[in-house]
Amino acid sequence: MEVAVGESRIETVAVHGGERRPGPDGAVVFPIYQSTVYSVPPGTAYHDLSYIRLNSTPSQAYLHDKLAALEGTEAALATASGMAAITTALHSVLRTGDHLLVGNCLYGGTHDFLTEHAADFGWDVTFIDPQRPETWAARPNTRAILVESIANPLMRVGKLREVAEFARRNGLVSLIDNTFATPVNFRPAEIGFDLVLHSATKYLNGHSDIVAGAITGRAEHVERARTTANHFGGSLDPHAGFLLARGLKTLALRVGAQNASASALAEFLAARPEIREVNYPGLASHPDHAHAAELFSGFGGMLSVRLAGGEAAARALIDALEIPYDAPSLGGVESLITRPAATSHAGMSREAREALGITDDLVRISVGIEHTEDLIADFTRALSRI
Repeated sequence: MEVAVGESRIETVAVHGGERRPGPDGAVVFPIYQSTVYSVPPGTAYHDLSYIRLNSTPSQAYLHDKLAALEGTEAALATASGMAAITTALHSVLRTGDHLLVGNCLYGGTHDFLTEHAADFGWDVTFIDPQRPETWAARPNTRAILVESIANPLMRVGKLREVAEFARRNGLVSLIDNTFATPVNFRPAEIGFDLVLHSATKYLNGHSDIVAGAITGRAEHVERARTTANHFGGSLDPHAGFLLARGLKTLALRVGAQNASASALAEFLAARPEIREVNYPGLASHPDHAHAAELFSGFGGMLSVRLAGGEAAARALIDALEIPYDAPSLGGVESLITRPAATSHAGMSREAREALGITDDLVRISVGIEHTEDLIADFTRALSRI
């Protein structure tokens, strides 16, 4: 049987959601089913065969149940990467001739996919400002709207409740990338989003040792995404799925610590003369703080800053720090720091980046679970050297 977590808090859901009791052969930790093929009962439909590419093995079903429990959705699907989750979800709701509305500040990979490949599929894409609902307009062929809960890398928070309401009024499928917020801080399905996407490589796994993605949401939409994924072949390996499920169990503890440290670090940096701007929705000075506070239970472990000394100072800060790794990913137990213009958003033209505020002096920080005072001491030393 599956564990019924009911109204349990997120810490309990992270540990027990989707678990089987008793586990196979009495195991407390659900095992890895490495088998590719399984015996087929007579009359089994193709997409119901137990087969890794069809996302239907015992290991995959277990992981899907854990992901759905965390996001509070009817169903879930694990994919081979975050980009596989995004592209699979979009392919499952869009056809040739369809129109997509999408937030104008996105993860670079998502932006590049839409600007470089959407036309190949016959999709029409309009970039919108998620802060300005009065500017959104659906056409007769508009089918979906895609935004990020906390936009990468400027940490803007769109009018997310209004996005979900706009989608319902216009009969659109609403999709949201919830990677930065995580289900610990925000569960988009609760305000009406149809599909919630993750780069599970980041916070959900939390240990910088796998690549994975997740699609969660209403059962009918997730099943359509699963059929699409089955044809495209972007399934998650059972061992990577095992590591992801293990990481999920500590998600609430990790994100809670990261929330607290990122908030303290943002307050510290905002008071430093070497820092020209701090982007963190937990700061009262952030333009989206008021509605972010209404939506979120925590503001996440991500922030970005601009240096008063420009690009040279940004490079010097990264070089002077001792605790954060100079690396472009995020969401792990270790702190990371990077310049998005040179890494996550390098595929965009300089003009496109700068139009969104992703300038060469912008530094993005992923706060890990190190002690807050040690992180602040490291930044104090580094800032004094630039």
